[in-house]
Amino acid sequence: MRVESGMFGTIDIAVSGLRASNKQMEVVGSNIANIQTTDAGDGRPYRRLIAEFKTPKDGAGGVEVADIIQDMSDFQRVLNPGHPAADENGYVAMPNVDWPTEMITLNLASRTYQANAAILKRYQKMVESSLELLR
Repeated sequence: MRVESGMFGTIDIAVSGLRASNKQMEVVGSNIANIQTTDAGDGRPYRRLIAEFKTPKDGAGGVEVADIIQDMSDFQRVLNPGHPAADENGYVAMPNVDWPTEMITLNLASRTYQANAAILKRYQKMVESSLELLR
């Protein structure tokens, strides 16, 4: 996506922020949905996902999601001898998803989304005022 300077630059930057925030909220939703998943299909617990951001190549502004990567931190070990995935000592490897961290990330993404939406609303009002003056 090429961001032009001038009239549409503001819109393009705000829309890129909306898209990036939306993607981050999707990633957090996946993390929360899998907070108890002890087998993600490969015999190991679910790994927390992280959205990595970057600026567009032309450097004109905005943001985009560069990649969705896995958090490679250690899995949590919980003593639960009755769990089907428990090892010989009764410990279960649980996902490396931390509820408070996900809530903070979700809150930040939500506020970023709201800020970009507010920019678009203000821009729309400015354009409407300009058109009214031209009438």
